Order: sequence, then structure tokens, then C-alpha cells
Amino acid sequence: MTVTPLLKRDYLVKLARNGRRVDGRGFEEYRDIKVETNVVSKAEGSARVRIGNTQVLAGIKMDIGEPYPDSPDSGVMSTAAELIPLASPDFEAGPPDEESIELARVVDRGIRESELIELDKLCIEPGEKVWVIFIDIHILDHDGNLFDAASLASLAALMTTRVPAERFELGEDYPLPLKDPPISCTSVKYDKVVVMDPSLDEEDIAEARLTVATDKNGDIRAMQKGLNGSFTVDEIKKVIKASIDNGKKIREQLYKSVGK
Repeated sequence: MTVTPLLKRDYLVKLARNGRRVDGRGFEEYRDIKVETNVVSKAEGSARVRIGNTQVLAGIKMDIGEPYPDSPDSGVMSTAAELIPLASPDFEAGPPDEESIELARVVDRGIRESELIELDKLCIEPGEKVWVIFIDIHILDHDGNLFDAASLASLAALMTTRVPAERFELGEDYPLPLKDPPISCTSVKYDKVVVMDPSLDEEDIAEARLTVATDKNGDIRAMQKGLNGSFTVDEIKKVIKASIDNGKKIREQLYKSVGK
């Protein structure tokens, strides 16, 4: 580790030991969140989310394809993430790297495990034709906590998506059939301190990361552990509780943003 990261770590750790964060937030407090929908006219659904200075765009495209052999009566969902070089000096052009693959998988798991999309209602001809949903995530500005920003952008985009039935001469367009959305909340740990919605500086010195997706009832729908460090049982319990509490607030803002 070079001198600059060491100085940064020492400064953040010193603040944390005094119960503070560099931007003045509490340990379980999120930065300001802004959700904009219908920002891409040619997509079936789209949204741009800002969490602090982090900015993520998600777009939804739909097509007709074949179902998976083990689910002939269900639609198909695919999630991909692109880390645009302009968003961070650490991002490089080219095929998906480990970071973009992990980001897509975390978002995909939260949506899939919560059964947000009613895929059984997206069957056109059993075993032959179903609707295929493509979730494309683009990182526009990276200042920490891409997992929550990407998840929230994807949810907002899905909630404003209309199935393009007219384009395929299958009747009138209609809203994508959805259940209540899961909300992902991410925490990181450094020097025995756990903070939610980590900034980029906090992520840079983090030893462990935990993302928890919960539904409106406070039930856990997905969890993802990252980095090499570990959490104690008590820390995990606190993270889950804080994720549920923050999830309720973020869910309310999401519904308001999509007009529901």
C-alpha cells in the first residue's frame, strides 16, 4: 500500500473511532438518493439513480425467445453490467471483468430470488416462445456503493417497463407483471467499524462487504458477502436490521418515483 492510501486509511479510521464519517453521516445513514425514470426513450423501461455522487443508468429491453428447458412456461431474465471508463479511472474498456460480473450477479440474484418478475405470466407458447427481459446496467459515475445504486436503478426501470406486445403483433402493450420489489442495502467493515452505503474512499479500505436484499415484510430475499474479511454474528444481525430499516425508506422513495 502506497503512502496516499495509508494516510487515507489512517484518517478514516481515526474518524470512525470517534464515531464519525468523513461526510458527517451516521454509520447507518445513506447519502441523498435521487431516482429518475423514463430517461431512455427507446428502451421498454429505464431509470437513472444517484446515491450521493454515484450515478447508474439501467435500461430494459424485451424480445421473444425460447424458454429454458426446465421452465418451459416461464419467461427469461438476463442481467449485464458495464463499467464505463469515464465513470472511474479504474475502469477499462473491453469484455466484462470480475467486478462487472459480480455487480450483475448481485443485482440479478436480488431480483430473481425475490421473484419480483412474474415470469410465469410471460409465456407466449409453452416450450416455444416466451418474453426475454434484458436488464442492462451502465455505471456513469463511481463514488462507492454500486451494488445498491445498480439494484435500485434496475428496479425503477422494471417498474416502468411496458411489454412491447404491439411490436410483435401480440395485442396492446401492457405493464410488466411484478410483485413488490426487494431493496438491497450494502455495508462494509473496516477497523471493526461497520458502515452502510459506503463511499468510494470507505470501499477502498474495506475488509469485508455484505449486501442484504429484503422485501416489504422485512424478510431476507438475498445476501452477498464480498472481500476477504469477516463479520461477527452480532455485526451481521445489526447489518440485517439496518438493511430492513433503510429498505423501508428507500422502498417508499422508489414507489413515489415511479408513481405508485
